[in-house]
Amino acid sequence: MGTPVERRARLISVPRPALIALATVRARLRGSEFGMTALAIGVGVLAGLCVAAMTKIVNVAHVAIFGIPFDVHLSAAERVAPLAAFGAPMLGGLILGAIDTWLARRKAPPAVDPVEANALRGGRMSLSESLLVATQTVISNGCGASVGLEAGYAQIGAGAASYLGIRSRLRRQDLRMLVGCGAGGAIAAAFGAPLTGAFYAFELIIGAYSLANAIPVFAATLAASLTTQAVIGAPYNITAPDVAPLTFLHYGALIGLGLVAAAVGVGAMRVAALIERAFRAAIPWRLVRPPVGGLMVGAMALYSPQVLGAGHGALGLDFYSPITASKLTILIVLKLFACLVSLASGFRGGLFFASLFVGSLLGKLYAIGIDAVAPSMDLETTACVLVGMGALSAAIVGGPLTMTFLVLESTGNLGVAGGVLAASIATTLAVRATFGYSFTTWRLHLRGETIRGGQDVGWLRDLTVGRMMVRSPPVFPAEGSMRKFREAYPIGSANVVVAVGEGGQYRGLIHVPEAHAPTIENGEDGGPIGAIVHLPETVLNPDDDIGTALETFRAAQADTLAVTARGTGQVLGTLGEAYAARRYAQETNLAMKGVLGGG
Repeated sequence: MGTPVERRARLISVPRPALIALATVRARLRGSEFGMTALAIGVGVLAGLCVAAMTKIVNVAHVAIFGIPFDVHLSAAERVAPLAAFGAPMLGGLILGAIDTWLARRKAPPAVDPVEANALRGGRMSLSESLLVATQTVISNGCGASVGLEAGYAQIGAGAASYLGIRSRLRRQDLRMLVGCGAGGAIAAAFGAPLTGAFYAFELIIGAYSLANAIPVFAATLAASLTTQAVIGAPYNITAPDVAPLTFLHYGALIGLGLVAAAVGVGAMRVAALIERAFRAAIPWRLVRPPVGGLMVGAMALYSPQVLGAGHGALGLDFYSPITASKLTILIVLKLFACLVSLASGFRGGLFFASLFVGSLLGKLYAIGIDAVAPSMDLETTACVLVGMGALSAAIVGGPLTMTFLVLESTGNLGVAGGVLAASIATTLAVRATFGYSFTTWRLHLRGETIRGGQDVGWLRDLTVGRMMVRSPPVFPAEGSMRKFREAYPIGSANVVVAVGEGGQYRGLIHVPEAHAPTIENGEDGGPIGAIVHLPETVLNPDDDIGTALETFRAAQADTLAVTARGTGQVLGTLGEAYAARRYAQETNLAMKGVLGGG
């Protein structure tokens, strides 16, 4: 990029007609629905190519490292050699540990993912960080760690979209929408499912559905899906046999499966935090954690290779195979534990497909239980498998409509899609009531963030007290007399004056009309001004956001509050509640216009 002077010099060297043409193109992109749709299609094509490239690299790595046939997925292998099972994850973990150690020495902040970018940063992401995350994800999945590529797909798709949007100088809401196009396009490309990708963007990345967003997002996901299918085919294509129509009793049983999936999902997310803390406490060295995690995953792979990778091959294998309840239980526990160990130890990846695979096993186990308890219900195992996939994914990843459309596009069966929707709604409600987070937002919560989705709350944090306050407010010594105050601030000169101590520290607020009230007389000087100061302990700080400020106003029942430096108490300014509320209303209206397409 260069310094500002260098960038300015490069800009000056560009011919003026070229600058005018570039500005015109950018203006048309920002102001034209056709231009935004064209840009979204370009983002979709780019996301599809990235998905194809990452998938191809990982497939070649699996064949070379584990010696499996090219047309067999790693998790569907009958067995893997012990040397490969232990050596590959440990070696890959060592590479990732070295990268993590290098980043820690540089004090690099954690990479911003698409949800965090859209919720807090107006869609701004680093392309270099996204490339690094995608590379780490390829290494993790390629060496057999129990993680999927979908997080890397979404990261590089969103990162590329953000880069193009920033270079095109898009408005905040347009940039957020384009990031949704990139992430949703990547998911659509991975599953060959444009509707799934679109609702992934709406539910998880953008945080809202609107007519203004619909055309660009659908165009991007369709372009991404077609691009990847033209290059390598859909990497995660899911097929299923036909399912008989569901009855009212079936829907009730499937909602019960949704509640079971919610319990499993919440349990897995809580255990994830415990495992991560255990790794950090037991192994303080970043370089060593991933190899130890790889060793544990390798040990589980000797029992069943189904714990390796995302689980796509295993899902296709187990869908049609008869499996006992005890083996299903063991596989569910092993796969979940392998996923959580992989992530906690430092491998990169997602749980999108892993949750689909574990959900299918959970559905199969649930079908066995229903058949034992109520054989007359005649609930098909296939229906339970598909609903289990959608429900557990809704619990861990989020997005009930996303999972419903994934099953619909995979099976073409509207009846079973209705069952998935009913179960996913029950799952989502149960998770929100008992836990409140998806896996992505839970991990952000562990880092200190409080966001619960891609809804844009970043503007709330950007609108700080420091940006809104009136600087250099009228002040008066807290030790001064009433008479001197009246001389310094006659009626009409100010409404509120800040009482300060020695060194400018805050002591309270003085209301000018109150100081001039005829009832206040106490000796020749009228008494000390400190006798009528208000709110000596209630202040705002310049880094408080608008939400904190309005809550403080409500609690103090005050019209004006002083703003002081955090820690020192030095008076920096004042802020009025009416002005803060007006700014909040203005920013809210702008945000809503962006969501509804009016901005």
